Amino acid sequence: MTIGEFASETAKWLEPELGSVFTGNQLDDVTVKAAMYSLNAGGKRLRPLMMRLTALMTGCPESKMADVLYYAATLEMIHTYSLIHDDLPAMDNDDLRRGKPTCHKVYGEGIATLAGDLLLNTACERLFKIAIAKPEYLYASYFICKNAGLEGMVGGQSIDLDSEGKTIGLDLLYELQEKKTGALIESAVVTPYYLIKGLDEKRAEEDETAGLLRKLAGHVGLAFQIRDDILDVESDPSILGKNTGKDLRDSKATFVTLLGREGAAEKLSAEITAAMDVLSSLEGMGYDTDGYKALIDYLEKRDS
Repeated sequence: MTIGEFASETAKWLEPELGSVFTGNQLDDVTVKAAMYSLNAGGKRLRPLMMRLTALMTGCPESKMADVLYYAATLEMIHTYSLIHDDLPAMDNDDLRRGKPTCHKVYGEGIATLAGDLLLNTACERLFKIAIAKPEYLYASYFICKNAGLEGMVGGQSIDLDSEGKTIGLDLLYELQEKKTGALIESAVVTPYYLIKGLDEKRAEEDETAGLLRKLAGHVGLAFQIRDDILDVESDPSILGKNTGKDLRDSKATFVTLLGREGAAEKLSAEITAAMDVLSSLEGMGYDTDGYKALIDYLEKRDS
């Protein structure tokens, strides 16, 4: 199966769960409609795809795949909330996302803000709910919440906004991107293994496979972001599905602005190589890494 076929299969696996998040009279609420507009806008579904890849690679029993799906949909809700807020005029001020008008262009800024809030709050409700029913999942739920907050995505966004129009060093750019983009990718790559093993924080830190998965996520997250930075200067909105040239417009520090196109390409190649090295270590432990190899090859060459 190609990575494209796997992605299509993953989308079909995911959509019914996303469609069940809000039900009945809730669907009449305008904020719910706005949230579902963005949640159903398509996209690569990259984070659920990685969750499914990890689950399959690390031998998830069929009995736990429904729980992986539950977490995958929840993480996609958090990712979508971040996109809705990113696109607002007070943040990145974008009017195009996944080839469609952004949420605030359709529903207005106030409702779009609430739609993002709703997706995040509902995601947290879901994480609490499953952890109450299955206490062995408590750390997995906490891990996702932490990676969405100040120690992760929100912290990265904070650095990003505060750095606009300023000259920052490469070390701060790494921190920015490891939090802003990398934290949710880490959640996607690692969480299924935490679910399979029912790991708490101490055991998660000590487990060899979990450690390798965290390293893999770090390299994949940086590779994804560097490629994004390159596409922002090289791609076309009709292909990318969102506006290009935004980083230059907003005077943002990126791997391209700090390293140049050639330097960014070299850094991308280095992160791809490092990710493949981690996969070799996982393969040496008996894991089938072919799915992740195909994904990493796609990430290096993607044009959207």
